[in-house]
Amino acid sequence: MSMLRKTASRAPARASSLALAAGAVAMLGASAWYVKRQRTRVEAENPPAGRFVEVDGVRLHYTEHGDPAAPPLVLLHGMGMMGQEMEMSGLVERAAQQYRVLVFDRPGYGHSTRPSGRLYTPEEQARLFLQALSLLGVHRPVVLGHSWATLIAVAMAEQAPTELKGLVLVGGYYTPAPRFDVLFNSLPAVPLLGPLLAHTLSPLFSRAIWAPTMWRVFSPAPSEARRDFNARYPKWMTLRPQSIQAAAAEAAMLVPASVWQRSQHAGLQVPVVLVAGEQDRLITSGWHSGRVSERMPQSRLHIVPGAGHMVHHTAPDAVFDAVREVASLVTPTTPVDLDAPARMAPEDIALQPAA
Repeated sequence: MSMLRKTASRAPARASSLALAAGAVAMLGASAWYVKRQRTRVEAENPPAGRFVEVDGVRLHYTEHGDPAAPPLVLLHGMGMMGQEMEMSGLVERAAQQYRVLVFDRPGYGHSTRPSGRLYTPEEQARLFLQALSLLGVHRPVVLGHSWATLIAVAMAEQAPTELKGLVLVGGYYTPAPRFDVLFNSLPAVPLLGPLLAHTLSPLFSRAIWAPTMWRVFSPAPSEARRDFNARYPKWMTLRPQSIQAAAAEAAMLVPASVWQRSQHAGLQVPVVLVAGEQDRLITSGWHSGRVSERMPQSRLHIVPGAGHMVHHTAPDAVFDAVREVASLVTPTTPVDLDAPARMAPEDIALQPAA
């Protein structure tokens, strides 16, 4: 009799578990369908606007702006974004008047591929970009990296210092510190679970928190700047599974990569200009840019008052001044002299009125 009662009591529990499992499967299936639909739509509405260069099986998408004969400037966007974000900042428009500007989609973002089977560390991405620039005939560019991409720029200078004119590092992460958000953001990089999340729930959750995330990265910029960005930027290009997983992998690498590079800062052989927003709420400028400037004897530091993490959007002139400054620190006939005032950049000379 007791066995019959136990069997009878288990039946509703088993049925309830099956119902919950069926509901979860249905929810994941609906999420996957919606994410795929959004990905198809946004890719159709935002086809590649530039060209491709292939390096070791990775197709890198880039756009080019300005005079092909002008001095080259390479722009690398931060984690979770794409090259179009750089183009929207106003920096490209200013720089294209004096530079040959190349704006890349990094592996896994925008229209660039990210084949599986390898780790896209800052050093690996640096190697890819150096080879890509060589294939494109780009010699001794100024390389500007924003946020996570500052790690790539530093790695490029470490691997091939004679191939670069200098670095502009904007809003970078250089000094290891606890980042509890990294643990959450890294979940889509977990084997097995990660791909499932990236194709179902992670894009939906990221879309739900898009507005507060943009507030954090743009703050203290006026709300008009955030609204304009949100209106023009194709959000679902960033929320596609490939980009979600790329960002998750880079979030997981952030702290160990900064630990690895810390010992390399003092030995960099190219001039560096650091730029950071004074009120950056994502990467504290004093802890990161302020401290790394002390470890880089070949660097100059500019903290932009009233700016946040997206300083190239809210103060593009200040960032462009840093580009011209780093270019002025070295010429083919003049060695680097970081103690002297910045000279006129070589590309500026032709723009001066005749005496």
